[in-house]
Amino acid sequence: NCRRMSIRAIATPSTEKAKGKIRRINANRHVDPKSKLEWSQDGKRMVLKETEQQKINPIEKMKLRKDPLQMLDWIDEMAKHDFETLDASGKEAQEDIDMRLKWLGLFHRRKQHYGHFMSRLKVPNGILSSAQMRVLAKAVASYGSQGCGDLTTRQNIQVRGLKLSQAPELLRGLSQCGLTSLQSGMDNVRNAVGSPLAGIDPLEVYDTRQLCIDLTNYITMDQQGNPRVTNLPRKWNVCVVGSHDLYEHPHINDLAYWPAEKNGHFGFNLLVGGYFSATKCEEAIELDAWVSEEEGVEACDAVLTTFRDLGARSSRQKCRMMWLIHDLGLERFRQEVEERMPGKSLERAGTSLIDASHTRRNYHGVWPQKQAGLNFVGLNVPTGRIQASDMFEIARIAEEYGCGEIRITVEQNYILPGIPDEKVESLLHESLLTTGKGFASPFIPFPGNLMKNLVACTGNQFCGLAMIETKAQGKTLTEALEATMDIPADVRMHWTGCPNTCGQVQVADIGFLGCKTTDQSSGKKVEGVKIFLGGEIGHDSVLGTEIAELPCHHLLPYVQQLLEENFNAVRKGNLTEADKQAVERWERF
Repeated sequence: NCRRMSIRAIATPSTEKAKGKIRRINANRHVDPKSKLEWSQDGKRMVLKETEQQKINPIEKMKLRKDPLQMLDWIDEMAKHDFETLDASGKEAQEDIDMRLKWLGLFHRRKQHYGHFMSRLKVPNGILSSAQMRVLAKAVASYGSQGCGDLTTRQNIQVRGLKLSQAPELLRGLSQCGLTSLQSGMDNVRNAVGSPLAGIDPLEVYDTRQLCIDLTNYITMDQQGNPRVTNLPRKWNVCVVGSHDLYEHPHINDLAYWPAEKNGHFGFNLLVGGYFSATKCEEAIELDAWVSEEEGVEACDAVLTTFRDLGARSSRQKCRMMWLIHDLGLERFRQEVEERMPGKSLERAGTSLIDASHTRRNYHGVWPQKQAGLNFVGLNVPTGRIQASDMFEIARIAEEYGCGEIRITVEQNYILPGIPDEKVESLLHESLLTTGKGFASPFIPFPGNLMKNLVACTGNQFCGLAMIETKAQGKTLTEALEATMDIPADVRMHWTGCPNTCGQVQVADIGFLGCKTTDQSSGKKVEGVKIFLGGEIGHDSVLGTEIAELPCHHLLPYVQQLLEENFNAVRKGNLTEADKQAVERWERF
């Protein structure tokens, strides 16, 4: 089927030409004189200049004390030690465990699951092969009751439940199958997001796969670790737009590549500065800049090193790139980017190739590809939670019915491409896609208008920052709402456990942000949510507004009323036995 599709089963490595370009970029050790950083005396890493080390935040002090990227050399030795003994050996060891290992994509769950880690991968463009999925499934299965996985809002996978002693084996397994978790946490570049329909979309504007791969190889220096860009002021997000639908959510990225034409040549206009944080959220803005397709990686390097060199290192809440843009002014920021481009030249914006009048398409269900006789099937993965059993099964299904490829969307769902017409009906009868018998949850291709776009962050089951449970609670409320309401159109509901808003509640139709609130009936503090309304994605993107705060146990009637007043929903007259059970599950939650 992959041959019929004329696309790769998995994204290939960068071409030799691209590899050479990436090597030349990363071999450039020049640092702008205005930069706050310089190369260390041994030349192995970039550090803050002595004159810039006053009034810096604790994370910057931690990075000064010891290079987090050195964990690559030490992880094997660390894994040999008894964990509790290592953890008790001093401040440096605790910093290694809780902070520096995040540069390897390893996150210690000290508060919720002491001694256990989460591993965040890099999955360029969200595309996995069935073989890669099996590697991940085998790892999750080996972690026992602690093991599970999550699909993330950056087209990515997080694997949960491993111990430090198991980390080297996981990292080797990832490397052997062409994956990495390197530079996926803390002050690093997050997963490169692209169109989930890249290469198969009948309305495709640009096939985003190769640029996402090239960006990932540039950022991680082919999975070896890249000291040029591992000491950023804060995290940094990048995406490549491939369709009129804006499935990639470009307006919430630090850098977005927007297909555009100039003087008869294809390239990209650049959007910069989009971000969410605990104190402020802003949409990306146009840089008034165009780069050719061939300059894609150079443009990333120019924007990223501008941020690296000049970004704030004081309050963590003011260290994202948009703060730098505001401090410098957009035109001055553009000049800094231009100075770092090849030839110190950056053209003004070209003509957009994206149709702003386009209505975003639904990708759930069965849809024809641009390759005749083949289809892609979008599956709902409720809140993105996956288990070893369904990971093995989705790998089998992808091979048996498709081309052995599994795609992840930023809404935490799956897309299976390359399904021949004659196999569609059989695929739709697979138990994982229907009853879910034998699995934690079915992955329905035709979900309800609430469930299909439900997004939830990790929540307090695993995250020490989250104030509420998000995944199970969000799923249970959604089931109760769909059981009691007829909802005529899609409504996007997002849950996040804390103000860091990993669940991106501000772009949801209805957003739930976890908090502690007072129950008016008892006067006691209870788990609650701040409710946001009116967020939009796509061409009319806008951030939602906070409208209420209430205890979680009051949510069902309140959201029912919201759906009636804002989304033309109607309450059902008679409930089936299954509907009543869904309501009872919510009342027991």
